[in-house]
Amino acid sequence: MKQMAVFASGNGSNFQALVDAIKSGSLQTELSLLVCDNKNAFVLERALAENIKVFVFDPKQYETKSSFEKEILRELAIHDIDWIVLAGYMRLIGPTLLSKYSGRIINIHPSLLPSFPGKDAIGQALQAGVGTTGVTVHYVDEGMDTGTVISQREVPILSTDSKDSLQKRIQAVEHELYPAVLAELLRK
Repeated sequence: MKQMAVFASGNGSNFQALVDAIKSGSLQTELSLLVCDNKNAFVLERALAENIKVFVFDPKQYETKSSFEKEILRELAIHDIDWIVLAGYMRLIGPTLLSKYSGRIINIHPSLLPSFPGKDAIGQALQAGVGTTGVTVHYVDEGMDTGTVISQREVPILSTDSKDSLQKRIQAVEHELYPAVLAELLRK
């Protein structure tokens, strides 16, 4: 069975959706490791509750991105990780990880890329006044949300939407789409 590591920095709702999909049998993988760059992230509590191993690091304790990515690579090797899945990981992946896991790092983003890449995509969409946004699952490359799109799903922006209400509807789509796309990728 393929071994998966999830990288996350915050609440971990997509992490939980993946755990739930694995438990239900709809996603055939083993989530072996959570990599987190924020010692206060709620996702750590989620991992602890699920008995999933955790590697937490503070990027400020390293001189370079390459040095902390080398340490992450050591952790990934210990757990025999096949795939890296980003779920709200708020850092660009550097060449150290990209070279080792090329074509095996996946991200989910709350917009229809290439529209609204980077931070606060939901706020960007609302500010732009567009009628629709959505969710994109894509391969990770060296750019900010520039990797090849694997799957997208539209989410209409309602005239009554606040940032919070739109985020909740986008997350509901993410929690369905991400496990489904990963299940398909892992079958190959």
